[in-house]
Amino acid sequence: MPRLFWIIIAALAGVTLLLIANNDSGSTFGLNNDQFARFAYLSIWGIVVAAGILGSGIPLSHFLRSLAIWLIILLALVAGYQYRYELQDIGHRITAGLIPGSPISTRDGDGAITVTLAKADNGHFEINGTVDNAPVAFMVDTGASSIVLSYNDAQRAGLNPDKLAYRTPIMTANGATTAAIVTLNSIKIGAIERYNIRAMVAQDGRMDGSLLGMNFLNTLSGFSVRGDRLILSN
Repeated sequence: MPRLFWIIIAALAGVTLLLIANNDSGSTFGLNNDQFARFAYLSIWGIVVAAGILGSGIPLSHFLRSLAIWLIILLALVAGYQYRYELQDIGHRITAGLIPGSPISTRDGDGAITVTLAKADNGHFEINGTVDNAPVAFMVDTGASSIVLSYNDAQRAGLNPDKLAYRTPIMTANGATTAAIVTLNSIKIGAIERYNIRAMVAQDGRMDGSLLGMNFLNTLSGFSVRGDRLILSN
């Protein structure tokens, strides 16, 4: 170890003298002085690391195998980061296939978000969203001017429907009824989220599910139907 120390000191001294001697010319052995200094620095560190490995008694084959494993792990982490959005899309697609109503959210290189919904077996577009962080299953209804929550969904979202004033007439699948107007703190459909948005709450027993109406869809930059897919663009 003392011998290695003096070798490193001698190498550093030699590099320093070469750089001083060639300061005016700006190059050493055909390399720019900065490049030569960087190369010499890395070479010296390489000698130190190699000497440490050889002096540790670890078989070279074991060291090379461990180095290869760590390189593979590092490359996998870098690749995962570089393709994180693509991997996220794959995850969304797998989830959508396993759980009906799950949205597929994608984000392009500019950060624009699209959410894709698959048509349900009943022919409607249904989606699992959240209202004030509570899970709510919606049916997309372009004929509804507003978001309409069923009594049970409003209760799940913490809106306390028993204390609401039901004064606004609406038409539901169960006939004409009245609804209460509320403001939702947030509604999230896939990766698209809106805040402080108007909605209605139906009376108890008047609706089996909740509707995602035009006052949400109109906040989007666009939406379109392509076959059995509904695409929402943020």
